[in-house]
Amino acid sequence: MTIKDAAEEWEIRGTEMPFRGAKTSVRTDEVVMPDGSVARRDYQVHPGSVAALALDDEDRVVVIRQYRHPVRQKLWEIPAGLLDVPGENPLHAAQRELYEEAHVKAEDWRVLTDVYTTPGGCDEAVRIFLARGLSAADGRPFEAEHEEIELESARVPVSELVRGVLAGELHNNCLVVGVLALVAAREGDGLDALRPAEAPWPARPFEA
Repeated sequence: MTIKDAAEEWEIRGTEMPFRGAKTSVRTDEVVMPDGSVARRDYQVHPGSVAALALDDEDRVVVIRQYRHPVRQKLWEIPAGLLDVPGENPLHAAQRELYEEAHVKAEDWRVLTDVYTTPGGCDEAVRIFLARGLSAADGRPFEAEHEEIELESARVPVSELVRGVLAGELHNNCLVVGVLALVAAREGDGLDALRPAEAPWPARPFEA
């Protein structure tokens, strides 16, 4: 058996969009099950996201701390953001987010991993990049608004982030997945064996 996710789409008898928001929506599909019955499935329609795990020469990760209203917490995260433009190159989006949220640029970019955040209730796909060769970005820092007005930033050793993840102190999906994927990649074939930054992404096709 090959352990690999595969594309598949079951028959949809009907669909409606009971809610449309500025960035995401809620969709209801009537899906035909294997026994011929029809079940309603509600899920959030999401444009997709990117995240940048930026690793400096001292083995520290660039992290930010931001208020997240749905969970009523300030979370430590890695820079991330939405794919606002359909078909947008995810690498360009990740570079933009690293600049806007941390005022940092990177010379070396690779795909660390691709994930679906909550596939049972949302179609959000996230590509997490590894960014190395860090330096201060040119120009003025991005002008923050809303939750980002009180944005904090820090550089934290990888080992401390791993400890925090396993201790249940850090909860952001991209940070948790990114940090643990980084450690796994190091113990495997090494960081230079990761996929190139422009690797295909079937979940969110883009133009190079």
